Amino acid sequence: MFVAKNLFTPGPLTTSDSVKKAMLIDLGSRDSSFIELVASIRNQLLSLAGTKKGAYEAVLMQGSGTFSLEAVISSGLSSNGEVLCLVNGAYGKRVSEMAKVLGIPHQILAYPENKSIPAEDVQKALKKNPAIEMVSVAHCETTTGIMNAIETIGEVCKGFPKVNYFVDAMSTFGAVPINVEEIGIDYLVSSANKCIQGVPGFAFVIAKTAVLEKTKGYARSLSFDLFSQWKGLENNGQFRYTPPTHTLLAFAKALEELEQEGGVIGRAYRYKKNNSILLNGMVAKGYKPFIDAENRGYIITSFLYPENNDFNFTHFYEDLANKGHIIYPGKLTHTNCFRIGNIGHLFETDIAALLQDIPNT
Repeated sequence: MFVAKNLFTPGPLTTSDSVKKAMLIDLGSRDSSFIELVASIRNQLLSLAGTKKGAYEAVLMQGSGTFSLEAVISSGLSSNGEVLCLVNGAYGKRVSEMAKVLGIPHQILAYPENKSIPAEDVQKALKKNPAIEMVSVAHCETTTGIMNAIETIGEVCKGFPKVNYFVDAMSTFGAVPINVEEIGIDYLVSSANKCIQGVPGFAFVIAKTAVLEKTKGYARSLSFDLFSQWKGLENNGQFRYTPPTHTLLAFAKALEELEQEGGVIGRAYRYKKNNSILLNGMVAKGYKPFIDAENRGYIITSFLYPENNDFNFTHFYEDLANKGHIIYPGKLTHTNCFRIGNIGHLFETDIAALLQDIPNT
């Protein structure tokens, strides 16, 4: 028997009752109402990205966010193209691992997990290697909660017309303002179960149309073929393979609730407030954030283990879980941390309740 608990995680996350209730309808994947639903979601995603159909396309893909990241890597590069992977955490590294498995030539610019990616280093790498066709970076590296400056990296990429700029906005899209046209993003990926507050089951790629059109025949996989998925949606409004119908219904409701909250700006306001209460409360209890304030986002925060030798994360986690709070273990290479997210259907009272149950160091 499962008991409802608040998820202080980067996703899946706590959802509203109305989002969950939206899944109580069984919908045929070839029914006209479902096709209209998919078209509406695609257009709304483009609007959230600061663009519209024609300039960009929203391509929905079954599976987790990682699946859509791999769709871009596996079908967005020519046979001779190389990808420059910017890495300061596990999720940036994951893209390089995809390239390795797929046999795609790639370079890695790696940095400590508490350091943002310097744009000037990207420029040097692109000047040095003209074979690079794509630059990949995680906007919020949820290994730590650090933010990478996608705007300044985007400015660098604009100076190299043959380079496509690929942003993993998994944990930011919907709560951090992103204008793909202004930044110069060619591919952006996010997931249903993040800041838009839907449930797991699909992710999406927002791709520049002119770039996507050139990738016919690039795919190294049948199911991850981004170009063919786009063409399928364009031709008959349907997924090529069985779509996550219930997840899409939940997502449509989540988009409606995002708009009611004031869109991206309104959601950002709540998340920032949640994060501020969390940080102030944790610091007051003696916990130290791993990332400095300048580079720290408001999505998820990593805290160092207390110097108290009696601290045991397993006991700490289980005690909070028993009281209705689910946090996240750390994912750092060399430093002991745990993570607390403040996104999802969470409010000040939820953060306060969590803090009340966290012991002083």
